[in-house]
Amino acid sequence: MGILSGYRVIDLTIAMAGPLAAMRLGDLGADVVKVEPVSGEWQRHTPAGGAAGHQINASFLSLNRNKRSLAVNLKSAEGREIVLELARRSEVFLQNYRPGVAERLGMDYESIRAVRPDIVYVSISGYGESGPYVNRPGQDMLLQAMSGAMLNVGRASDPPAPAGTYAVDAITGYGAFEGALAGLLHRERTGEGQLVTVNMLDSAIAVQAQELSIYTVGGVPQHRGGEVHGHTYIRAPYGTFATADGYLALAFPPLAELGEVLGIPEFAGMDDDADGHTRRDEITALVRARLPERSTAGWLAEFDARGIWAGPVYDYADVVADPQVRHNGSLVSYDHPTEGRVTTPGFPYRFSATPPQVYRGAPLAGEQTREILGELGYDGESVDRLAAGGVVAAPEAAGQASPASELPVDSAPAGVSEPGAARAPHRVARPGDVS
Repeated sequence: MGILSGYRVIDLTIAMAGPLAAMRLGDLGADVVKVEPVSGEWQRHTPAGGAAGHQINASFLSLNRNKRSLAVNLKSAEGREIVLELARRSEVFLQNYRPGVAERLGMDYESIRAVRPDIVYVSISGYGESGPYVNRPGQDMLLQAMSGAMLNVGRASDPPAPAGTYAVDAITGYGAFEGALAGLLHRERTGEGQLVTVNMLDSAIAVQAQELSIYTVGGVPQHRGGEVHGHTYIRAPYGTFATADGYLALAFPPLAELGEVLGIPEFAGMDDDADGHTRRDEITALVRARLPERSTAGWLAEFDARGIWAGPVYDYADVVADPQVRHNGSLVSYDHPTEGRVTTPGFPYRFSATPPQVYRGAPLAGEQTREILGELGYDGESVDRLAAGGVVAAPEAAGQASPASELPVDSAPAGVSEPGAARAPHRVARPGDVS
């Protein structure tokens, strides 16, 4: 059983931060019900990179495993009552609507608390619950730009550039996950639920604890020089450099020792900390000129022998093939009912007694609507009526294939088990199960 087995989570979130937080709760065994419009959540219709998949695109697949889907029209009175009834039987509620939307739909904290007083309600926003920016769009790159972090890297002549990952979305998602867990712990100790608010702006600021403190406490401003540099507050050399056949990353080695390896006598008399900052461009330029003389592997072997911190620059093919990644089980593979054999990032933590697992793949829109409504006391005729009236989407009523959760246990997709089902090891995708 997972750590959160027995807890139910209602996930009304879209895009990345909220779905990531809810998925992590599901990875730990919670019964996560993804409540989405009858047409499906926004991300279903926006395949990043054009990776559309068969019926579920790669982005949605990556953020929505270990969830059941309830497709319901929240603008209808009957649809709202369904979700309120579900809330009465749940412990955690997550939403990331634009300001005012939750209130209009009757899904705000006060409305949910009225039916479940001890609910842990997590509200995720772009800039906060109030204030001058409350109505601005909370989009990852926009928050990266506003966070100040873009001016920590590069050179003065280059335009600021975003990170190569959805950094603010991810940080916010983990903040919401952390907040939900802390709220549940408080609830276990006191019996009290509470409102947990998380926003992207605060998350982007909080993760820069060192950088912003160097500015606010140390009084050191950001400075980008004439050479590309990996971080304004770390001494040179620090960044990625071209070699004879590719690139490598070099992280603030002792200058005298680096000078011996690279044949740069100027480094012998330099002070690592003082000159590493004040002569940053000069040091970087000397290193940049020397590294193209040999291959990446050649330099890395010599750096490793000297204890100099350096490493390769990977593309995703390199990441997937890396022996340490495979050893760690950083990626997990399992069979999905519509997408076939899929491999996605796994779990960033390990537990010796209750490991996270893939219990089910990302659902189709409304795939478990009938199952969930049945748990709430609705019979088949009632569900058919709701589906015919557009209150819910129930695929079976539309002649679609039966949900994966209704497959017999002995023919469940390999590598996937259902919460509450007998979990034989071959039916559970754990870290390291990569094909």
